[in-house]
Amino acid sequence: MSRLHVESHNIARIGWLRAAVLGANDGIVSTASLVVGVAAAAGGKQEVLLAGLAGLAAGALSMAAGEYVSVSSQADTEAADLARETAELANEPEAELKELTGIYVERGLTPDLARQVAEQLTAHDAMAAHRRDELGLSEATAARPLQAALASAATFTAGAALPLLVALAVPANILSASVVGSSLLALALLGALGARAGGAPLGKPVARVVFWGALAMAVTAGVGKLFGTAIA
Repeated sequence: MSRLHVESHNIARIGWLRAAVLGANDGIVSTASLVVGVAAAAGGKQEVLLAGLAGLAAGALSMAAGEYVSVSSQADTEAADLARETAELANEPEAELKELTGIYVERGLTPDLARQVAEQLTAHDAMAAHRRDELGLSEATAARPLQAALASAATFTAGAALPLLVALAVPANILSASVVGSSLLALALLGALGARAGGAPLGKPVARVVFWGALAMAVTAGVGKLFGTAIA
């Protein structure tokens, strides 16, 4: 007796993975940049830690709120499209059947076969067929606002904690270098973990997050040095 072939696809992780990678990346980059910028402005260690802690709290809440509002807007749009499709199926079933047939013809089926497929899928679950093939929606990519908000806030906090802990642990004279080095290492690890979770090659994701993180910290350090010197 043959065994069932079961597949697990990485696309099923896309909802929480996107929010988690974005949150952790923002947590590391924004907090490390803030710490380095304040330190470059000749701020004392206490001022650096206070600024970093405030940045962590504000950033985590901002990320959660932003993700929730953004993904909720997506969910509202999906719900509106599904409601409209439900009404069209109830009021114009033949037109919807022709529309579905046309979609399958465009994908390579002959008109007769496309009609048969559309009729069978409509008889089985018309809404599911139109949701998937006309609207391009699926359970794997469905908008989940609360999941995205929690994942984003939690990973932002975890990412932001790293530069703060490093700043707390090292002497003031090597604070900036230590924060930059540890943050770039963490960004490289984050890029590798995100790529691995998504089933992608490691090279580009790692290079991408390290480059932009280094650029953000360099620019912020330059601004802090410039304005710190000017104010002093």
